[in-house]
Amino acid sequence: MLAVSDDVPLLDDLMPWSVAALRLGRDWVVAPDERSLRSRWDLLVRSEGAERERLFGPSRARTLRSAVAALPGRAAGTGPFAQEQGPCPAPVRFRYGPFDEQWLIPDQRLIDAARPELWRVADEHQLFAVEQGYLPKDDGPALTVSALLPDGRSPAGRPGRIRPLYRRPGGLEPNLAPGLAPFLSERYGIEVMPEDVLAWGVAAARPSAAGCLVPLPRDPRLWSTGVELGGRMSALMVRGARGGEKPRLPGGRRPYVRATLPARPRELRYDAEEETLHVGDGGRISPVPREAWEFQVGGVRMLELWFQRRTEPREPGTLTAVGPADWPQERTSDLLELITALALLGELRPRRAELADAVTKPVTRGELRAAGVLPVPDGARHPASVLDHHEEGPGGQFALI
Repeated sequence: MLAVSDDVPLLDDLMPWSVAALRLGRDWVVAPDERSLRSRWDLLVRSEGAERERLFGPSRARTLRSAVAALPGRAAGTGPFAQEQGPCPAPVRFRYGPFDEQWLIPDQRLIDAARPELWRVADEHQLFAVEQGYLPKDDGPALTVSALLPDGRSPAGRPGRIRPLYRRPGGLEPNLAPGLAPFLSERYGIEVMPEDVLAWGVAAARPSAAGCLVPLPRDPRLWSTGVELGGRMSALMVRGARGGEKPRLPGGRRPYVRATLPARPRELRYDAEEETLHVGDGGRISPVPREAWEFQVGGVRMLELWFQRRTEPREPGTLTAVGPADWPQERTSDLLELITALALLGELRPRRAELADAVTKPVTRGELRAAGVLPVPDGARHPASVLDHHEEGPGGQFALI
């Protein structure tokens, strides 16, 4: 087993451009469904004066009088929200934590720190790597992948770092240390692509207090094994995005609704012997593999967190309280899909452990320095300029980025 004190490269060495986690500032801008967000917006813009300010929830970063640029690629107002009377901008799918897919209103006037540099490169070619942070004895994945724009936070709300795979739209300019891909290609005798580096990181990354460790193997066969494993994990994490197939368990193991879920479930229980998930009074889903129920990130069960976010009491009279009265059918479909993805990821844990044990003497940071891969140039740690990308600034002005 590799010792943490070894001279192991950090993800920060391999994928140098990173962005801080988003800071939403107000939780009503996110919801499991689009309809709730549109209803919240409509209620807000119909209100006036002190009532609009109360519903909005001002912060040091955003008030009703803030005038900020539109998010790249999104049509939204740029004047003070106190004057807003228009329709809600089209909500976008959003990764809320490691595995929860929800919806977000893409209006920078509502978000304390939306990280526009991420929106600028978020397209159908992009993948985002998210470091989950260090927690002693946590055996969950140290690195997750999202095809959706992620908030970059752990299940406990701790901010991590978001690392886009590409620095420019269209899958251009990989976010890799200059010289890393040629160095690895020569060492392993195959062409190493940016997706390969990310896949290896997903399979082999290990958390540490210093950052996310990514040991690089010396054996080409071990590299290929890890890339294949990480590619499978990444495909499950993005859940069919980028033209891939939705995760599916083999016949006979696929979860089904055995008893109708109640309109307002308040409790989630798991029966390990029967492999049954009890949803509220009477609702049953089975079979639910133990791997899905026990899947944790940062010490938090993902299924419990998903359920809690959709059923916890909301303060009456607030925008977060605006939502469906009953349990929507699409929510059940999302739950079944999440169970499937987590179960399949859980089954890969033994292979992750075998890979970790196999990498005993990785390539060192000293070797990367000798090869000219490290230190990373300062320019590689900053966003790339997108000179042909026009964006609407505050008050409707346009900026060239």
